[in-house]
Amino acid sequence: MASNSATSLFLILFIITQCLSVLNAVQDFDFFYFVQQWPGSYCDTKQSCCYPTTGKPATDFGIHGLWPNNNDGTYPSNCDPNNPYDQSQISDLISRMQQNWPTLACPSGTGSTFWSHEWEKHGTCAESVFTNQHAYFKMALDLKNQIDLLSILQGAEIHPDGGSYSLDDIKNAVKSTIGHTPGIQCNVDESGNSQLYQVYICVNGSGSDLIECPVYPRGECGNSIEFPTF
Repeated sequence: MASNSATSLFLILFIITQCLSVLNAVQDFDFFYFVQQWPGSYCDTKQSCCYPTTGKPATDFGIHGLWPNNNDGTYPSNCDPNNPYDQSQISDLISRMQQNWPTLACPSGTGSTFWSHEWEKHGTCAESVFTNQHAYFKMALDLKNQIDLLSILQGAEIHPDGGSYSLDDIKNAVKSTIGHTPGIQCNVDESGNSQLYQVYICVNGSGSDLIECPVYPRGECGNSIEFPTF
């Protein structure tokens, strides 16, 4: 009898575990932030930066991440410790990653630490959308190809020349091209000036379409924003 009871308890626990796994696989976020950052603003702070081991990145916006987010401004993170970053899954994407998703953190690195952080903190929370890590990173890279921020801004005569530009002009330039208002995040240069740092574009929860952001990132920019050189 004792053996049968132990077996029954094991089966019950197994079923509960499987049910919880299914529940965890259900999408528990509302949309994605697709975030690109300007390297000149990352580097032009008191903290400074380090170029990756592959050399100075291109003078272009780089991907920061693709982040599941909720309509109330909260977001899930580090959702699946049993699915760690595995670079072998994205071996065919590495050259694109190095070009479009470069690390600027110190000390200099190849980018793998940065990409690992993005997958484990954010990507694991979207396993209901992406069948594997390759799909997650490829979607971010494809979004970067679709949304060429530097070309969009330069087409509106907004250039990374160290000059200052209107926050509204920056937003309107992006909106006129993609059809949705971006979120703009600034940081502060060594002299205390507000500068264009990150641009947030919102994507629906299935990753299929750009949308108007349900909520915008925290952080304020002045009416006049510096666009530093790089």
